[in-house]
Amino acid sequence: MSYKELKRQAFEANMELQTRNLVVYTFGNVSQIDRDKGVIAIKPSGVSYDKLQPEDLVIVDLENNIVEGKMRPSSDTKTHTHLYRHFENIGGVTHTHSTYATAWAQAKTGIPCLGTTHADFVYGEIPCTAEMTAEQITRDYEEETGVQITDCYKDKDYEAAPMVLVAGHAPFTWGVDAAKSVYHAVLLEEIAKMSYLTRTLAPQGTVLSQAIADKHYYRKHGKNAYYGQN
Repeated sequence: MSYKELKRQAFEANMELQTRNLVVYTFGNVSQIDRDKGVIAIKPSGVSYDKLQPEDLVIVDLENNIVEGKMRPSSDTKTHTHLYRHFENIGGVTHTHSTYATAWAQAKTGIPCLGTTHADFVYGEIPCTAEMTAEQITRDYEEETGVQITDCYKDKDYEAAPMVLVAGHAPFTWGVDAAKSVYHAVLLEEIAKMSYLTRTLAPQGTVLSQAIADKHYYRKHGKNAYYGQN
C-alpha cells in the first residue's frame, strides 16, 4: 500500500470519529498499520478535526521514528505502536475520550456484560486496566499506557474483547483496520451508555447469564456463526 493510500484510509477513519460525535476539538486519534512496510499512519498532534487533511497524517515506524510528514504525530503514538507490536492481528487503533466510556474509565471499573447488545460484540467484561503506578509515570508515559493495556490482556483474548478502558484516562479500541477500530469505539460508547443507565435503574443488577451471553456472541463470531449474509 502506498503511503498516500495509508494516509487516506486513516484520515477517513479519523473523520468518522467526528461524524459519530466521539471527539471534541482535538481529542482522540486513529491510526492504521501497513504490516508489510512496518509503518503506521496516524493523526498529527493537536490538529483540529475541522482543519485536518489527508496529507497532514504522519507516517511513523514501529520504533516511533517519523518516516514521512511535516508535523509531529499524535502524543499517543507510542501507545499505538506498542499495541501493534504486541497484538499481531490488529490493523487499526482508535483512542477517544467519549463521554460514557471515559466515565467508566474514570471510575476505574470494567463494564460487565449486562445484556445481549454487549454480548453480541464483546465476549465477557470490557476490561479496565490497573491504574498507572508512580514509577511508570516517571518512565515513558505513553509507552507505559500501552503496557497498562497489554498487561490487562495477559489472560484475555484481545480479539474477543477489542476494547479497553485505561484507568483514570479513557478508552482504546482496535480492529482489523482503522475503520473497524472506529466501529468498535462507536459500539463501546453505546454499550457504556446502556450499562450506565442499567446500573442507575438497577444498581444491584446481575450480569447476563453465561448461556445467553455465549449464544449471542457465538452466533456472530467463530466457525459456527450464522448471523448476517456471509
